[in-house]
This record gives sequence, structure tokens and C-alpha cells, in this order.
Amino acid sequence: MTRILSPDSPPAEQFTDAKKAVERLILLYQQATGFLTEHFQKAMDEAATDTRIRAFYPEIRFTTSTYAQVDSRLSFGHVSNPGTYAATITRPELFKYYLTQQIGLLIENHGQPVVIDVSDTPIPVHFAVSGDAAITIPHDGAAEFTLRDVFDVPDLSTTNDDIVNGTYTPSNGVGALAPFTAQRVDYSLARLAHYTATDPDHFQCHVLFTNYQFYVTEFEEYARAMLRDPDSGYTSFVSTGDVEITDGDAPLPGTGKTPQMPTYHLKRANGSGITLVNIGVGPSNAKTATDHIAVLRPHAWLMVGHCAGLRNTQQLGDFVLAHAYLREDHVLDDDLPVWVPIPALAEIQIALEDAVEQVTQLEGYELKRIMRTGTVATIDNRNWELRDQSGPVQRLSQSRAVALDMESATIAANGYRFRVPYGTLLCVSDKPLHGELKLPGMASGFYKTQVARHLMIGIRAMELLRDMPLERLHSRKLRSFEETAFL
Repeated sequence: MTRILSPDSPPAEQFTDAKKAVERLILLYQQATGFLTEHFQKAMDEAATDTRIRAFYPEIRFTTSTYAQVDSRLSFGHVSNPGTYAATITRPELFKYYLTQQIGLLIENHGQPVVIDVSDTPIPVHFAVSGDAAITIPHDGAAEFTLRDVFDVPDLSTTNDDIVNGTYTPSNGVGALAPFTAQRVDYSLARLAHYTATDPDHFQCHVLFTNYQFYVTEFEEYARAMLRDPDSGYTSFVSTGDVEITDGDAPLPGTGKTPQMPTYHLKRANGSGITLVNIGVGPSNAKTATDHIAVLRPHAWLMVGHCAGLRNTQQLGDFVLAHAYLREDHVLDDDLPVWVPIPALAEIQIALEDAVEQVTQLEGYELKRIMRTGTVATIDNRNWELRDQSGPVQRLSQSRAVALDMESATIAANGYRFRVPYGTLLCVSDKPLHGELKLPGMASGFYKTQVARHLMIGIRAMELLRDMPLERLHSRKLRSFEETAFL
């Protein structure tokens, strides 16, 4: 039998203080990853032995024999039934604010302690050493030993979305305490760094998605203005390649190769700033981005992109506030069946409409001149116009759709699936059914003005949502019959 070498860890301990519980999580995680990093470097520098090197994720475990007596309006912070619940944890330093908040609510609402211990889930060495830029994990055959014979490696069979998809079966009667396992979180953190070229540490709790580069330029200009204002509350701006500035007039040097999804962060204390992700075009990119950003547990994400206007009365530059979605993107069909309704969230809708009013200085009936509320259709075929028009156009008409794009329904559906409040405000960039195709030279002055306002509306909506109490923003609409206690 192969000898297994693991770090010595302190025994399980109960905590009624959330901050101290998180401190223990940080300690256990640092011990485990430090142990793996040390032995991995030794194996690369010297010959590997026949000893298996293994360390484990820390774990939060909670047991209650009674039902929580809590405000029925709360959608999180408590378990639904008596029993034992657990969650493996990774990167507790990154999630310190979130974990302190969620553990604190659990202790307060049930009057029971949490137990912090070492789990029985091994940490893959790839994730353990990812924080050390000097260490690179070799591919199979590149080292003098087979990596998986000595260390644990990522196991995709256990890296899944069973909890959020509602297909999770408790092991040994232990329910899920959080929506994601540590392995799933680690996988997404690695993907985020790859796709966005920024470290997950920089992501803020309010995320804007766009499909147009112009918004990036506008976002940088806004960020610089905020950094020049000492009363704005914003502390720094981060561009791709983790280039960070705190002075609004500081240069942003180029970082070479552009990532697949360039991402920018206007930071505030406790992650309360705004992140902008240019996801490009298509539902696959939209799913990829939201699949991974979801593990950071943002408070809201909004789509502010371009769309095709489907009504003759619309003009280029008009806004569309989505209140329903026609899902023909197909990328989420296996995770969230198309028969599942994706409801509009009142908190988001009100914030977006208020933001439009504040930025445009229009209200009431006058606002209808430049904005429509209606169904947004999302498709997976950018050149849908080249098909026989009778089928697609008839379906769009029957759905009462007012706009069409390739990302919004995907982002909304994944927000619904991951319990992240979502919304959509689009800007009409073409009208293919009425001869106004997206061609060079067709943008009107009105359109250019509206596009400049569009990002500001998204930012203002996020600022309104930031001022809203968390228990109001995270609606019960997004919670199923039996939910995890953690958001």
C-alpha cells in the first residue's frame, strides 16, 4: 500500500464568532496549500518518492435539530430543515467578507455554532500552487514522474453544478451548505484568470456585461473621473494584465495579447465597486463568463449591449428594458430546461428604469420615446436574417419580442440558475426587419449620443443597487424549495 503523507492539522473546533471561524479556515487552507507547494517544489527539484502527497480542503459543518425562527422575507442565512450541512472551502482569504457574513447569519438565525475542520476532499496540486507565480505545473510526460501518482489532480467528475441545478444527492445524509464545492470554485477561479487576464481578487460585486468595445473606453473614462474625485469612494482601476492605477491621470501601459474576455474593475471597499466584462458575441461566451463569475457570488449582473430592434417604431439608439426572455440560445438547455420561466426581478427593473430617467432626464410618458419594455429574444445564429424569414419572424412576432441579441437570455438564465440577481438594458444598433442593417456609416448622431449614455445608465443602476439592503436585493424568486443557507 502506498504511503500517504499529509500535514498535521488542528482538531475540529466549534465557533460562535464568524470572524474567528474564518480565521481558522484561512489557517487550515494556508497549512494545506503550503504543504503541497513545498512538496511539489521538492519533487520537481529532486526525485519523487513512492509516497503520495495529499492535503485537504477545510470544511464548514453545521448541525441543527430545530427549524430556524427567522423573518420569512429572508431568502438566505438559514437552512430549511433540521439536519447536518457542510461545505468545502477554498481561498478563504479571497472570500473573507462573504464567508464572515454568511457564517454570521447562520449562527445568528439558528443560535448554533459552526464546526471548522479538515474535510476528506483532497486539494488538487494545480490549484494549491496557483498562488505562487514561480511554480508551473508540467503537462503529463514533461516531468520525471507521473504527476497523478504522487499528487491529486483536478477531477472533473466531481466538479459539477449539481447543487445549483437541483440534482444534488446528499452524501451520508449531509446536505449542502453552499451553492458550490471547493473544487468547482477553484476550477472557475483558474478559468477566470485565463479568460479575463485579471486576477479573481479584483472582481467586484456588481458586474456589467457588454458585447461592444466602445463601452470599455467609456468605462475607463468614467473610472478616471471617479479616481480624480476624492469623495467618489472608488479606490483604483484595474485593466487587463492586472495593471492597477489609483491616480485618474496615470497611464495604463499595454499588456500585449488581448484576452478572450477583456475585463476591467473599478474598485471600492469590500468589493462594492463595478466590474465590466466585454464578453464579445454569442451565447457560448455569455455562458462561459457567467459560469465562472458566479462562484464569486456577485450581488447583481446586468447586460448592457447592442441588439436588433424588431419594431418599426424603434430608432437606432433606443433602449430596450427586458421584462421577459425568449430562449433560443440552447447553451443552457441541459442545465435549465427551456420550460423554466425566467422572471423579471422588480428590484433590478426599478433600478434600471430609475437610472434611465436620471441619465436621460426623461420620465413618464416621455420616456417611452426612447425606451421600450418587452421580450428580448436570444438566438445562437448571428446570421439568422439569411434564413427563410417566415419561420423566425413568425415566432418572434408571436412572442411579442421587441429586440433580439445573442447574449441577454443566457446571462439572465444563468443568473436565475446561480441565484444572482440579473437584468438587461439593450441599445438598438440595427433594424434588420426594416432595412437598417448594421453597416458602416449608418449610425446616426442620436445613436452615438445614446450609446454614450448607455454605459452610464448601467453604472448608475449598479450604484442604486449597491445602496439597497442585501436582503432586499436577493429576492426569494431565485430560491427553490430547499436552498443552501449561503447565497
